[in-house]
Amino acid sequence: MNARKTQTPSINIGISASEREKIAHGLSALLADSYTLYLMTHNFHWNVTGPMFNTLHLMFMGQYTEQWNALDVIAERIRALGHPAPGTYKEFSRMSSISEVEGTPKATEMIRYLVDAQEATARTARDLFPVVNAANDQPTADLLTQRLEVHEKTAWMLRSLLEE
Repeated sequence: MNARKTQTPSINIGISASEREKIAHGLSALLADSYTLYLMTHNFHWNVTGPMFNTLHLMFMGQYTEQWNALDVIAERIRALGHPAPGTYKEFSRMSSISEVEGTPKATEMIRYLVDAQEATARTARDLFPVVNAANDQPTADLLTQRLEVHEKTAWMLRSLLEE
């Protein structure tokens, strides 16, 4: 009997191993920010109170649902580049640029926290573009562009709620 070695085939997609590693690292930070933002938004959906309850409760649900779906897209891109996607609170906490919110803020403060978190996530996505462009990685550039559009638009909509 001929025992056949099972080994993972090498990845040859036109992006070097070192470039894939840098991109995966940046996407992992984006995944950490995205998960932290998701969790914050879902928490606020559960705990919002006050005169804007119904509006915010429904808005936050739409936002956390969109964010939940984006997590898979980001993680799967990391995997397609040949790297493991982070998936624990410990890893996300270490890599995220967004601080956890303590307690239950008032509705207006929730909106402010979410604006800051949306903008932080957009900055994390934007910071990865030079690496992605240098590697000629169009699928990741497309993913980043889509995420930027969502985060910038959501931040604008949330900021609009704070105007008087």
